[in-house]
Amino acid sequence: MIVLLLSVFFLLRTLKTLNAPINPKGCRRLGLPPGQSNLDDEFDSKYSHGLPSHQDNHGRPSWRVKALFSYPLKSCGAVELQVSNVVPTGLEFDRQFVFAEYNNDEWNIRTLRNAGFNRLALIHPEIWVPDPSTPNYDADLPEVKSQGVMLISYPRMPPAGWKGLPIKVGMTLKLLQSQQTFQVPLLPSADSKFPLVPVKIWKDKPLAYDYGRLLPKSLHAYLGSDPSKNTLTLFRASAPHSRQIFRNAPREADIGFQPNTAFADAYPIHLLNISSHRDVAARCAYAIPRLSIRRFRANIIIQGPSAFEEDHWKRLAIGGTEIHASCRTVRCRLPNVDPLSGDRHKAEPDRTLKSYRRIDDGDRTNACLGMQLVPAKEEFVVRVGDSVEVLETGVHQYIKMLAPREKVEGV
Repeated sequence: MIVLLLSVFFLLRTLKTLNAPINPKGCRRLGLPPGQSNLDDEFDSKYSHGLPSHQDNHGRPSWRVKALFSYPLKSCGAVELQVSNVVPTGLEFDRQFVFAEYNNDEWNIRTLRNAGFNRLALIHPEIWVPDPSTPNYDADLPEVKSQGVMLISYPRMPPAGWKGLPIKVGMTLKLLQSQQTFQVPLLPSADSKFPLVPVKIWKDKPLAYDYGRLLPKSLHAYLGSDPSKNTLTLFRASAPHSRQIFRNAPREADIGFQPNTAFADAYPIHLLNISSHRDVAARCAYAIPRLSIRRFRANIIIQGPSAFEEDHWKRLAIGGTEIHASCRTVRCRLPNVDPLSGDRHKAEPDRTLKSYRRIDDGDRTNACLGMQLVPAKEEFVVRVGDSVEVLETGVHQYIKMLAPREKVEGV
């Protein structure tokens, strides 16, 4: 009885602190309002069929951008957008942050592919940018000096035993949020002194800012790491050390600059056609009745073309901006992780994809779904509803990852 009374007292005393929302000063949140999505109707059967490339009955282009997503923290939750700036590395803020583990004397990025890291799916970032129209805006605020902040939310894990009882009671009664949140600067300020450290992503080792000292112990606990051993950290990409892209990408001589990216796997932008996804989802329905397109973590989702029509696109225009379709997206088993639960399916959709989508002579081992894009323009704006127009079609052959020396030589 005494333990219970003490627990209730502790709960009431701490609820106000633990349940207080974080609203960064002088900033506004990017993206659609919570609970709103342009994918609310993604399972509608109408998306299983293509449309002629012209205007619909409402005067809109029938081939158009349906949804936009940025993934600021690689392998974690998405920020859905109505409009986005596009910068040399892709959609603004996309894949600018990544978690990494220290082993074999180096930092290695960690994604949903890695065993035990499917929990990343339940970590949700928010991007907050300075806004002079907010009541508490001040140019001297740390949030403004860092050009904004990223909020990172993740499931609350109560301590074991009686110490965790007040939190468990608060969560059960819905008096306490089930998520914990902390924030990191979007960019290091001049006096922040975050070290630049090499981090391994595939065969590259770009320098990136080590934000490890900002990680709370509760996040270490959620991801199963020991904070005292310093084996888990968070990196923020450094623009001067972005990774140049060769392989299937257009060259500087063709578009005036060499494409580059931050922590995306290979190319700046990933595009998916919803009709193509519906074809895959229908074949997976025996195992996953409602296979969401969100599993494939695309930046731009389009509607209008028939299934797999994009396989042969070479150049297209989105909202009037020319974009190169560099290659098909070769799929791994990452989409087997459900973004809503973090659970990893033992076979699907990987098994189904490999049964009929191993179509690229450059990699006959793996399946393809979607296209990797490189804009012919370094900066522009993309919006939901923008028209999609095919400028050129042709043959694709995927080029696998090359060694750093070969990239430098432009092979």
